[in-house]
Amino acid sequence: MRKSLHIITLALILTAIGTVAMAETTSASGVVNINSADAAQLSLLPRVGEKAAQRIIEYRTEHGPFKKAADLMQVKGFGAKTFELVSPYIAVDGKTTLSSKVKSPRKPRAKSASTASN
Repeated sequence: MRKSLHIITLALILTAIGTVAMAETTSASGVVNINSADAAQLSLLPRVGEKAAQRIIEYRTEHGPFKKAADLMQVKGFGAKTFELVSPYIAVDGKTTLSSKVKSPRKPRAKSASTASN
């Protein structure tokens, strides 16, 4: 009885530690001001690389500052899905406070036909 109590307690502690560690690696704090950020700062956003950051800057130069965050969807390559991923990390005013790259969660791969039939 005592051994099983120790094992259960240890399992609960390890689960709690693992959950906290996962939460720390997936969450990032801060925002990027899409009206004033340079390409390097824009590249910190999830699913935004150098080319996408450059398209944001070019759009901003041509059309003026973004009035609202949803205006980002006017930039080529930024549809509803991408906007949904980046929206928690963007702002149209204030300072850029995001300091590290935000990694977007990966979707599980679909099983291929060869492994599904086994």
